[in-house]
Amino acid sequence: MSVAALAVGLVMLIGINGCGQSDDKDKADTALTGSANDSAADDTSAASDDATGNTAIVSADASGTADMASDAASSDATDLTHGLVYTTMPIANVESISSEKQSWGNGPDRDELNRPVSALSFNEKYADYNVDFIVDTDEKVVFLTFDEGYENGYTPQILDTLNEKGWIGIFFCTGSYIKDNPELVRRMIDEGHVVGNHTEHHPSDGLDSLSISEQQEEIMSIHEYVKENFDYDMFLFRYPSGDFSEQSLAVVNNCGYKSVFWSFAYVDWLTDDQPDESESLTKLTDSLHPGAIYLLHAVSSTNAHILGQFIDAAKSQGYTGGDYVSILTQEMNAGK
Repeated sequence: MSVAALAVGLVMLIGINGCGQSDDKDKADTALTGSANDSAADDTSAASDDATGNTAIVSADASGTADMASDAASSDATDLTHGLVYTTMPIANVESISSEKQSWGNGPDRDELNRPVSALSFNEKYADYNVDFIVDTDEKVVFLTFDEGYENGYTPQILDTLNEKGWIGIFFCTGSYIKDNPELVRRMIDEGHVVGNHTEHHPSDGLDSLSISEQQEEIMSIHEYVKENFDYDMFLFRYPSGDFSEQSLAVVNNCGYKSVFWSFAYVDWLTDDQPDESESLTKLTDSLHPGAIYLLHAVSSTNAHILGQFIDAAKSQGYTGGDYVSILTQEMNAGK
């Protein structure tokens, strides 16, 4: 039996309603049975830590090692050419969870390991929702993430650098980006990087501004498109503009995703007002910390030009590139 088939069997056994709650049962049942083009894991639910502290059960379609030799957190890189099946027990009663808007951004305070105190605090505050503002580790590992709303000509150079340095990139893509740049998305997948979900339309007022059903549609429409066209199960999600609510965290979780925010970001997205390369390199390097999640925009010429130097600087300080599959698998094996 395939991992995907096993995952759907588990989902049906424990009664997961798919990406949604009881008022969306018909949609959820359809998502579970699916068409021939839909993966068994496309619309399975994810859920947060329950009262006993159990987190996501992760099943990876990993039949070999990745083509790229990553010096990531694990000693053997995982084959990500089909993504990852990620399932948990769902969070119940989503409609009753607070929909009050929260906006994420790091505060200035740091701990003794240079980690943003605000990121650590939010990790703890929202621990029930399967979310990372920083990866909880004291190991020197950095997760490089790139937000992709449109292509500005620099993604090929970023991919070249990542492959040269042997680091895995996580590319959070909108629906329009994926549909407009299928060759680049295919390259990301084939070269062992992660393609993440950044919503179908990148709603300007945040995912949390939408109804529950609209949020589900923003997440799952692009999930299903990527599955059908690239045979790839996305499993990491990033909120447009960092706006969220506890309710939206639950919705994303129940759609089979881990929410990934960031512990470092800077103003790099203004294409006609790019930050100085030397100053930016210093800023990125000085901000290194264990479990760092770097948010970089791929439209930035500065980021494309300094990326290799930054990776070299991080390596010189003992840092390695992060692999989220390794992290999720460790959580599973630890029974969290």
